[in-house]
Amino acid sequence: MATAAQAGAQAPAAGRGSRTKQEPTGTDRIPKPSQGWYRVPGTDIKLRRVTTILNQGFPKPQLVFWAANLTAADAFATLPKLVAASLRPEDKEEAYDWLRKGHIRKKDERGEIGGAVHDVIEAHVLGQPIPENFLSDEEIAPFIDHFLRFVSDWEIEFEASEMTVGNFTDGWAGKLDYLFRSAPIAYLLKVPPQTLFIGDTKTGGELDEKGVYPEAGAQMSAYRRAEVCWLRDGTQLPMPKIHDVGIVLHLRPEGYRPMPLKCGDDVYEAFRHVHALAEFQRVLAKSVVGEALTLPTRTEERAA
Repeated sequence: MATAAQAGAQAPAAGRGSRTKQEPTGTDRIPKPSQGWYRVPGTDIKLRRVTTILNQGFPKPQLVFWAANLTAADAFATLPKLVAASLRPEDKEEAYDWLRKGHIRKKDERGEIGGAVHDVIEAHVLGQPIPENFLSDEEIAPFIDHFLRFVSDWEIEFEASEMTVGNFTDGWAGKLDYLFRSAPIAYLLKVPPQTLFIGDTKTGGELDEKGVYPEAGAQMSAYRRAEVCWLRDGTQLPMPKIHDVGIVLHLRPEGYRPMPLKCGDDVYEAFRHVHALAEFQRVLAKSVVGEALTLPTRTEERAA
């Protein structure tokens, strides 16, 4: 995180909320996520979590088809067992529950791999050794190899990893994957070699087919427009200037692809609309539909 530190910028005020009696210090100053919000320590400020905003406000029709296809595949793969269970009332409910939760199991599996990959990246950025249990894991090791190849091939110089950022004006916060510089990427995008980029890693889908979606650009556009960032020691600084094209590193066991995604001001405006839709779902949607109307009786009509 040398970028903000080397800039010598002064930390801005923590926000508009009232202070508690005991001022937070050190890492306790970094907002932590809780139930879809980031609470700014020492203040009354709550900032909506970026991933929560996108989950609630961004349409994801591809997930519907993915879950349906996964359920169909699970059904055919276990058809004899399902047929047998359908004939026994004591087994039918359990089989039904297993079948309908297939997408949850798959997401959990991918989440474990994705979490491990992020831990590897963070260790690399901090100059720490990669945990031996990851290197010896047959499922995770290929991801590590391809990540290290990406770093070497594209001359990646990391500036920050897993950094919390926030925007007090628009009311959100989140944790970006990493900030970096890359002379080859800068050359291809026709920008100065020391340009700072925002990066994200995706481990799902299939290489060159699916796994990188537009909402990743919306997410990075929000982080790019953060007003402040928190360093690892808890220091709050202004967000450094970041290029309006981010890079999603699509990591799969068979290889990797650096995918450029637009994350400029126009994409951020779309994110703000998504934020508004998410707020509609959270607040106003609960009161939009009223109770069904019934015809008044004659007595009620006369009384009116």
